[in-house]
Amino acid sequence: MSAMTGLEEESPATPEDDQADPHGDPFLRTRFAVPSLPATFLRRERLTRHLDRGLRTPLTMVNGSAGAGKTLLVADWVARRDGLPVAWLTTDAAGDGAGMFWAYLLRALRGAGVPLPADIGFPADANRVSPALPARLAAELSVRERPVVVVLDEFDRVTSPEIAEQLGFVLHHAGPGLRLVLVTRTEPLLPLHRHRAAGELTEIRGAELAFTPHEAAELMELHGLSLPPAAVRTLVERTQGWAAGLRLSALAAGQSPDPEAYLKEFEADRSTIADFLLAEVLKRQDAATQELLLRVSVLDRFSAGLADALTGRDDAGAILDRLSRGNAFVEHLGHGLYRLHPLFGEILRAHLRMRRPGRETELHRRAAEWLRRSGSLAEALGHGAAADDWEFTAGTLIDDLAIGQFFTGPRSDAVAGLFSRMGRDTKGPAPELVRAAERLARREVDGGLTHLRRARHELAEYDGTADAAAPRLSCALLEALAARLAGAPDRAEDAARTAERLRDAVPAELLERHPELTALLLDHLGSARLWAGRFEEARDALTAVAESAPGAATALPREDSLGRLALIDHLTGWPGRAERKAHEALVETERFGLSRPSGSGVERLVLAAVAVERDELGQAQALLDTAAESHPAMRDPVREAGHALTTARLHLARGDPGAALKAVRPEVTADADSPWVRGQTALVAAAAHLAEGHPEAAAGLLGEVPDEEPACAVGAARVELAAGRVEAAVRLLDRMRPEGRAGPAVTVRAALVRAQAADAAGDGAAARGFVVRALAEARRERLRRPFLEAGPWIRPYLGATSLHRLTAGWLAPGSGPPRRRPEPPPPVVEELSGRERDVLRRLARAMSTEEIAADLYVSVNTVKTHLKSVYRKLSVNRRNEAVRRARELDLL
Repeated sequence: MSAMTGLEEESPATPEDDQADPHGDPFLRTRFAVPSLPATFLRRERLTRHLDRGLRTPLTMVNGSAGAGKTLLVADWVARRDGLPVAWLTTDAAGDGAGMFWAYLLRALRGAGVPLPADIGFPADANRVSPALPARLAAELSVRERPVVVVLDEFDRVTSPEIAEQLGFVLHHAGPGLRLVLVTRTEPLLPLHRHRAAGELTEIRGAELAFTPHEAAELMELHGLSLPPAAVRTLVERTQGWAAGLRLSALAAGQSPDPEAYLKEFEADRSTIADFLLAEVLKRQDAATQELLLRVSVLDRFSAGLADALTGRDDAGAILDRLSRGNAFVEHLGHGLYRLHPLFGEILRAHLRMRRPGRETELHRRAAEWLRRSGSLAEALGHGAAADDWEFTAGTLIDDLAIGQFFTGPRSDAVAGLFSRMGRDTKGPAPELVRAAERLARREVDGGLTHLRRARHELAEYDGTADAAAPRLSCALLEALAARLAGAPDRAEDAARTAERLRDAVPAELLERHPELTALLLDHLGSARLWAGRFEEARDALTAVAESAPGAATALPREDSLGRLALIDHLTGWPGRAERKAHEALVETERFGLSRPSGSGVERLVLAAVAVERDELGQAQALLDTAAESHPAMRDPVREAGHALTTARLHLARGDPGAALKAVRPEVTADADSPWVRGQTALVAAAAHLAEGHPEAAAGLLGEVPDEEPACAVGAARVELAAGRVEAAVRLLDRMRPEGRAGPAVTVRAALVRAQAADAAGDGAAARGFVVRALAEARRERLRRPFLEAGPWIRPYLGATSLHRLTAGWLAPGSGPPRRRPEPPPPVVEELSGRERDVLRRLARAMSTEEIAADLYVSVNTVKTHLKSVYRKLSVNRRNEAVRRARELDLL
């Protein structure tokens, strides 16, 4: 039989077999020893519990990279197992043949106290084994009352399909008598898919082996290092929780007089971690693989095609697949993309600089060109900047029509930060356009216009060429923004017409890829038209933006357009509509996870103005404060004028006309006059003069009030009436006829002017009819200010029992001006995020900012940012107010 199979029959097991392997050499007893645990070993209960659950399945696999803590984890678990025999075998570094593997495994079982009969046999050949041996072993194990646990450490060294097949046979036929634990860096050759499908596999992989910040802090303490949570979190982020990296860092830091500073500043290329990774990972690879790893170290993530571009070869796909399967610190992200472990990549880059000086810049340039051709804009820009090739980088941004990314989208901060490193010596139209965008993004109009002039001069060389279409369209967008900020509506119209002509010359796929360009252009045009008082034309442009397809790239212009549409509704007397649009604007960016302000904040000013109309003065003040806090002073004529007017009206409502006169004259720098700003400013100033008892001074301002807008005409009629010119007031209303042309905030005041005029003429019935009309319209919108402003003449009408049904529940009747009802607490302007609620709950427990940061494992600055957002959303200014407000709203 042996002659036919080519195998020698196993000899019966004898006592001597316990002393020698198939070569006749003594067994290496260290291969059976469970590794001892260092004094600084950290027991992680979540992982040992997972291993405990693994006893319910025949196969457990602990799979992770070198230094991930696999072996020590299983060794600790084994040391705590009571009752079950455990056979430990560390596979041979050179790779055992089948006979040697089974000889060592049989010895491990006997050493663990597992009785095996002599007829199981013993391999006579180090490289081969008879099928009878695995069959007899499986039969013997299958009848055990209690299973034996077999741990095969470093199983990635077993590369023989024959051994894997035999081991799988034993595992299958041993049934409940065997629990196999494989500790490996790579996927073993066993048919894991079958075990997974049958629910017979327990897996612990690299992500689970990674230390959490809490575990890392405990590990540091075991090494005598007490670090603040922020330092621990930074270390975990850098090592990605890699056990060996954390331990080696702790050991090295322990030798430093300032461990925290060392861990923050240590250079990976000079550390013991570098030595470990270079020896355990890089130098285990062949020369071609080492060269690939060094070259792709300049990349954050990469495909096989990009790796081939950097190496000049065509075999990167197979190499990367092998490395990722082998846990060689190369992770497959899916969709054909890979990345290096961050610390491994850092070490490889340092190694590359040492071995190939100057090569890093060349690799970045190659990557940038390949990524640009493949359409990966963000990565192309990053590598172009890393190569210090700013002409290429700026040209890539402009040619891709991506200039709008300076102002909107999830990458706006990244793009601005990237180009902040561009030197002044870089010439050409694209760099000048980028500089103009940088300045305009900061609302530096004069500086932006200077660079725009230079860009136009540079572009003159490209007249009539197809290459100039994208730069010229980008230039038109920036000119529209500059015109909006400068209050120059005619220039904005010119820029919009230029952009419309250029659209046909730009590839359609570019416009589809960058919807933010069109959204920004229309937003700027709509804002400029709003400044000019062309409300309907402004509404058309802004509505097109607000109704565009939602997405992160256009969230900020949609927010801004909704805020300005709300302002138009407010100016034309529709507070309810204005409020709804303003709330839509507030949630527009948050639903896409964007926190950067749009640069206007008009929506909060509108909500504050509506709150003044409803005599909810505390809420109005809170909204004004949050508008100023979240959108600090910047050049935007519409916003500046809106803030001044709302602030002045709030002062008037509080009975301080002097403060109103000071606030209503904003220092708005604009190239063109805004008729509605001029008119509204004059009306607020006139109201302040009236409150001070100077009707003639108020009437003297009427020349500044344009009467083509219903709101301004009604305001002028109120001033005329207060000055005693009753007939002039009525004629003004008759000529304008605001009813049907304006909203209730205008028509209510118009009705009250007519009611006062009728009362002055002694026509009480007509006056009562106009008051009834005003109340009916005001009730729907809860407009209290018009009645509080009306004066003593209205007292008898509001006090009439017959009008009680119109005033009940929102406007208190009485003999004098309506008494103010206690103001309801301001509503939440925006919903709190989950992390903001976490901060708020700890705030309610009187925890300090530092304690909250430590408890949540975030930085103090992050907590401060969350607190600022909580205050804004709850319309409060202090901690105790936030807690009280949250309890009122059942948030705590």
